[in-house]
Amino acid sequence: MKLSDTRKQQLLSELKFAATRSSGPGGQNVNKVNTQVELRFSLSETTTFSDSEILILQQKLKNRINSENELILVSSVYRSQWRNKEEVIQKFFDRIENALTPVKKRIKTSPTKSSKLKRLAGKKIVATKKQLRKPPEL
Repeated sequence: MKLSDTRKQQLLSELKFAATRSSGPGGQNVNKVNTQVELRFSLSETTTFSDSEILILQQKLKNRINSENELILVSSVYRSQWRNKEEVIQKFFDRIENALTPVKKRIKTSPTKSSKLKRLAGKKIVATKKQLRKPPEL
């Protein structure tokens, strides 16, 4: 499910950010500058999603939700805090959209005649190869 721009703006207003020292690239800069960005989104306090959507998010993103019912995402890919913040926001929207997209039901199909013939031809080749490995009968 694609999130609308108005819904994205509502979500952005509900996000909380924290910056910490990153262990990623940056040399000695890593020891001085807080470049790692942590995003927190409270599922219990949100007004953007309905109750059914919150339940879906809790089920599908349960490994990223802590005991206080907060979704936590972290980014330390880049050397600047601004780029890491952009990265974690994009990650957040991608995860939300993937979780809220309904799963397509699989339609059962039967194999085609040509695919059956190809499979049998492949089996025949393997069988002859194995026959040739046997020692000759005297």
